[in-house]
Amino acid sequence: MSKQIKKVAVLGSGVMGCAIACHLANCGIPSLMLDIVLPLSDEEKAKGVKKTDPAFRNKLSAGAMAVALKAKQPMAPLYVKSSAALIQIGNFEDDMEKIADCDWVIEVVKEDMKIKQGVFKQVAKYWKPGMIVTSNTSGLPITEMSKDMPAEMKKHFFVTHFFNPVRHMKLLEIIPGELTDKKIMDRMAEFGERVLGKGIVYGKDTPNFVANRIGMYAIMKTIAHMEAMELRIDEIDAIAGPPMGRPKSAAFRTADLVGLDTFCHVSMSVYNLCPNDEERDVFNVPAWINEMVKKGWLGNKSKQGFYKKGKGPDGKKMFEVVDYKTGEYIPSIKPDFASVKGTKKKDTPAEKVKALLAGDDKASAFAWKVLRDVTIYACNRIPEIADDVVNIDNAMKWGFAWDAGPFETADAIGLKDIVKRMKDDGVAVPELLDKAAKAGGFYKKVGLKKMYFCAKDLKYKEAPLTALTLNEDNLVARLQGAIATVADPASLKIKIADLKDRGNELEKNAGASIYDMGDGVALLEFHSYKGMNPIDADIIAMMMKTIDVVQEKGFSGVVVGNEGTNFSVGANLLMLLMESRNKNWANVEMASKTFQDANMLLKYAPFPVVTAPFQMVLGGGCEATLHGDAICAAAETYIGLVEVGVGVIPAGGGCKEYLVRNLEAALANPHVPSLFPFVRRAFENIAMAKVCMNAYEAIENNIFRPTDHVTVNRDYLLSDAKQMVLGMVKAGYTPKSPRKDIRMIGSQYYAAFKNAVWTMRQGNYISEHDALITDWVAKILTGGDIPGSSVVDEQYVLDLEREAFVSLCGTEKTQDRMQYMLQNNKPLRN
Repeated sequence: MSKQIKKVAVLGSGVMGCAIACHLANCGIPSLMLDIVLPLSDEEKAKGVKKTDPAFRNKLSAGAMAVALKAKQPMAPLYVKSSAALIQIGNFEDDMEKIADCDWVIEVVKEDMKIKQGVFKQVAKYWKPGMIVTSNTSGLPITEMSKDMPAEMKKHFFVTHFFNPVRHMKLLEIIPGELTDKKIMDRMAEFGERVLGKGIVYGKDTPNFVANRIGMYAIMKTIAHMEAMELRIDEIDAIAGPPMGRPKSAAFRTADLVGLDTFCHVSMSVYNLCPNDEERDVFNVPAWINEMVKKGWLGNKSKQGFYKKGKGPDGKKMFEVVDYKTGEYIPSIKPDFASVKGTKKKDTPAEKVKALLAGDDKASAFAWKVLRDVTIYACNRIPEIADDVVNIDNAMKWGFAWDAGPFETADAIGLKDIVKRMKDDGVAVPELLDKAAKAGGFYKKVGLKKMYFCAKDLKYKEAPLTALTLNEDNLVARLQGAIATVADPASLKIKIADLKDRGNELEKNAGASIYDMGDGVALLEFHSYKGMNPIDADIIAMMMKTIDVVQEKGFSGVVVGNEGTNFSVGANLLMLLMESRNKNWANVEMASKTFQDANMLLKYAPFPVVTAPFQMVLGGGCEATLHGDAICAAAETYIGLVEVGVGVIPAGGGCKEYLVRNLEAALANPHVPSLFPFVRRAFENIAMAKVCMNAYEAIENNIFRPTDHVTVNRDYLLSDAKQMVLGMVKAGYTPKSPRKDIRMIGSQYYAAFKNAVWTMRQGNYISEHDALITDWVAKILTGGDIPGSSVVDEQYVLDLEREAFVSLCGTEKTQDRMQYMLQNNKPLRN
């Protein structure tokens, strides 16, 4: 990176401005968040508030931060509240000169051209060479916004369009102006991808840019076909969600989430500003939706939109949905389409879409029409809104949470079949689609390279791997002291599919595989049960085999990671329930013992082991994670020891390892008078099945250590974990020895925990069975009836875990909890 972005000015503290400042703080970047000074209200005058009061002058930015700090996880804009210290608030009148110390200034004010131009005039007064200036506009012309800027400043100006919620939405659209310096734009792309964790899409200076242009067309065309086919809103959402490779919010729930006022504004922007768009009339919002906006039915923010919560005749809560023919709410139904039902039997998004289109009912016909029209429209937008199919596909995946973009979806269906059906419908086939169909698809692999069909040259080109400029050789130097030279750009993003294509899979069973990642590092991958990766006998066997494979092949270390939907959601509960119902106690104990042994083998392996968790990391998945030498976690990691929810305790070494981590935190502080508060934290988090809602919260709760690494962009997770292994090897890794120095707080505190549990039980806050489980947790973490400050080894705690586990599996209420979870996917409190 030619010049690092170390500080940012965010001009505007509305929903987006504050969210951007918060995400910068999430990533360790200090920011200055400014907004206007409001006039004094009559109420403020009556209270004696003076316009010179700093609290009044910074009211907007301070209010925005107050709202952000009150937000609940996992949707809070900040990972942890302590990061708010990186955000300095102020106002345009008093603090604008402070932007001179910033490397990047991003404007996030109202979508009004005159207001934005006024802000940029103020920025120009303090602009200095090298300072990047961008707008977060969702579609206003760059040329118009920048017309009064100095010539040199124009080279540093472009659009950086984030999507809300900024923390969670991966998409960052970068839109250059006519005079934008490409090197400066590349600098932002590198920062956005590697530091902020975003997926970069390059678009053109056109209304709504890329994602909103295609996404709004898809929704508006959905509405048009719904009306023509006389389908209901709830019927459409049953079709236009996962069966079509779209999120569960589908079309109308997505609109409710966005807000109908915003939805209408974005759609009408295309209608008003794109007179030559062949589908312009599709964007003209129907009268019945405009009427909803007039009534204030704006979606989730007004608690009613296309849907609202109501009550049925029996008084039970139910959803109601708008009947667009009458404008009134009617009870929502669960549609019954055979083609939609057929998709539930399919595993992958591509299989679901193909199954849906193979049907012969109304849902199938509707889905075909929408997918057909979106494919045509996307083809016709190249090169108007973007230069290639890759940018459009990525925009829809990262900005609208589609499983696949329109061109990837078309490939999955089969281009030749699509072209034939279009011709059968009497629809004109775009040249790009026709040529791609004849060539073999929008994408294909040539050797190990992924190629895309170029709309300009009508031939295949290599698909870009990354937005990084790759202009320095120590991009990952900060990872645990590792210094890596990037010889091959592909090494920055390690994909398991590429490892397979290279023939690097060394061992495989039904639950896990071992790969050669290159550079002397092996990968242990979990791949059990549809990307959920519950820990089962196959995974445990491969964990144990990893030791032999690494030593036989001469690897220097191991990464434990995968690319499933979740790292691991726990253990194979069905197997455990069956063994418990059949009273096979030896097998139940063996299930715990073998998992403990596998975790301990990896923990004390003669080489470094780095675990790479992401998304849901629950129960056994958490236990496997904790036994690595170090952790390289995705920022969006939801991790916890949640076993009490199914009536047991963590028995794969999880209680032991979480206890050790809390004791380490206590002993690291010489001023801590007692170990009890730290053991209490472990007790409460296990007993309450607490799930940390991101990696930084896991650090605060001593699940992760402060020395563990957090990767914001999950695309780089396996690569970063690999670099950590290499860094540990280079630093001279020394294998650890099993712990024999675990200091237990003993019987006095065991009695204190038991008393607290008894009090909770007397107050009916917990059930009798909850009390039994938490009593076991207390015994394990304190050592039970042993003297305080007793020193034990790890095996002592592991034995307690196993004893508790078998005992609880033998209770009917624990078995009932297991069965209820399997049937209902939620815990039973019996």
